[in-house]
Amino acid sequence: MSEVEKVNCSFCGKNKQDTNILIAGNSAHICDLCIQQAHEIVKEDFVSKNSIIDDFKLLKPKKIKAYLDDFVIGQNDVKKVISVAVYNHYKRILHLENDQDNIDIEKSNIIMVGRTGTGKTLIAKTIAKLLNVPFCIADATVLTEAGYVGEDVESILTRLLQAADYDISKAERGIVFIDEIDKIARRGDNPSITRDVSGEGVQQAMLKLLEGTIVNVPPQGGRKHPDQKMIALNTNNILFISGGAFDGIEQHISKRMNTRSIGFRSIKEDDLDAQNILKYISPADLKSFGLIPELIGRMPVVSYLNPLDSEALKRILVEPKNALIKQYQKLFEIEGIILTFDRKAIDIIVNKAIEFSLGARGLRSICETIMLDLMYNAPSDKSKKEVRITATYAKNQISKLPFTNLDAA
Repeated sequence: MSEVEKVNCSFCGKNKQDTNILIAGNSAHICDLCIQQAHEIVKEDFVSKNSIIDDFKLLKPKKIKAYLDDFVIGQNDVKKVISVAVYNHYKRILHLENDQDNIDIEKSNIIMVGRTGTGKTLIAKTIAKLLNVPFCIADATVLTEAGYVGEDVESILTRLLQAADYDISKAERGIVFIDEIDKIARRGDNPSITRDVSGEGVQQAMLKLLEGTIVNVPPQGGRKHPDQKMIALNTNNILFISGGAFDGIEQHISKRMNTRSIGFRSIKEDDLDAQNILKYISPADLKSFGLIPELIGRMPVVSYLNPLDSEALKRILVEPKNALIKQYQKLFEIEGIILTFDRKAIDIIVNKAIEFSLGARGLRSICETIMLDLMYNAPSDKSKKEVRITATYAKNQISKLPFTNLDAA
């Protein structure tokens, strides 16, 4: 056997005669097939690390808002604020490594104030879906200071890691939605002999998390233990969006605006929009409600959501791509049944939702009540090809609830 035929690929071991080309290096050889496979591995790794950033080159604020408009009815002000904040956040990440001026651009975490069912969680979910970044929802009500019964603040990032399939580079560019942030408000200004472990203590623990630091995260959640292997996660490029109903903050807003006597501009009580006092919210109101100034400073973008009137609720039922009525129609379409709703039936659903004061969430519970019997019987009744929800049928179904009053419907 000749000397040439004894040369093998140092990676796969193939003989030179079994390859198209064998490239020689310093005491090693590599065949064309191994080169191709290595190229694919490097390319895949590069794409996975940079695809998130590349996606943002064309996502201008107007495009982000246009996408939100397809899923979220109304709330134009907050959608504009969110679109700009999200665009600036990922633009900041995009140019972070290429910046030659050494100008440190701080991230703009967001806090949304609005009544229940106005769309806080939906906006955050829709943004994450559009950007195709890891997204998780954390409930602030279960958080406590380290060492107390409950969850540590770091458990928020455990959910984000799980959403990113434990890809640290993806998780470090994700979005975290902290729900019910108003529930960790300080209990009061009066000093107490007991620690506020689920209020101000949690706010203090969240400060570094929001600002940006390297956090040791337990990969499986739960309490941290000395023998548990931790994952180091940098939160500097994680966007935190928080939301809360802040029930009762209207009183703080009214008090601040009615007692303000110094300044160049004043708002008379007659000029106030009493139906939507949240539009006048400021960081000072969040502070008087119970959020500490350090936390408010790390969430500089403050926005509000308008309460939903009957017209908005009606549009929510029928207009979005995933509108509630479209969901029921799809469910019946799978059974081969055409489902339609009368206009008056929709009006009854909307009126009951306003009566329950549950916002868009109230629509779902009312629709479930109306559709229950039909969804129970329709799969077994193959003779039905079309179902029509009339006002009379809707009233009869809702009347089965013991706490409803149909006089106003």
